[in-house]
Amino acid sequence: MKLFLETKDFSVSGEDFKLLHDPEMDMLVTDPQPKNLSPYYQSSSYISHTDSNKSLTDKLYQGVKRFSLLSKTMLINKYVNGNKTLLDVGAGTGDFLLTARNNGFQVMGVEPNLDARLRSREKKMELLSNLDDLPKSKYKVITMWHVLEHLPDLDDQIKKLKSFLEEDGALVVAVPNFKSFDAEHYKEFWAAYDVPRHLWHFSAKAIESIFAKHDMQLVKKKPMWFDSFYVSLLSEKYKTGQQNFLKAFYIGLRSNLMGLLTREFSSCIYVLKRNN
Repeated sequence: MKLFLETKDFSVSGEDFKLLHDPEMDMLVTDPQPKNLSPYYQSSSYISHTDSNKSLTDKLYQGVKRFSLLSKTMLINKYVNGNKTLLDVGAGTGDFLLTARNNGFQVMGVEPNLDARLRSREKKMELLSNLDDLPKSKYKVITMWHVLEHLPDLDDQIKKLKSFLEEDGALVVAVPNFKSFDAEHYKEFWAAYDVPRHLWHFSAKAIESIFAKHDMQLVKKKPMWFDSFYVSLLSEKYKTGQQNFLKAFYIGLRSNLMGLLTREFSSCIYVLKRNN
């Protein structure tokens, strides 16, 4: 693998990391990958594990999140017939599961972060700490919203997830796309690299190739329109030290418009099913 980019952990440690390109899979690999990642998640600014609503960025994030929760629930509804059973892996503070439950789903969630699980419990949503704690059940839909890039031992994790999926079930995966316009624009400052918490950095080809090894096929790809704006806002802060809202909005909008031409959006949702 060849060096693609040198970047750093802007949000927690300030440590330097490399991104290595795997040309066969068309994906990037974070190097080095710390054996103990827990300290890199210990930050009040790591918003996916909080319900922070203090800063303007937090408020924007939370506002978009509320809209996205409903959109995600509508999406997974399309892939359910019969029992509406859902497993959410990397459930954060449980908001997506709460929305899905309110829309008729029987839900189960896994979240390794203790603080996030405690916040979820306050909302009357109990989460398990890892996949090994799950009962031997199968689910019509398994979701991973910006989680796959965090998982070590990708093939083992995917094999385990597939064992929980109904024969006609759908696996829904959302990940950043390092081939998007905003990624190319911000380069080492692109917030969605988020090293070393993000161990892998995917293209659409990489997603198809990885899951093909597990006899699963891509049936739908869908852009996440808001991600380009939020990622650009963070990237501006990493690059300039300031939250340049107008510049971030411009880059986010341009990324989405470019994505309409290239199909390379800032983040994408991939729906995968077992091969017939």
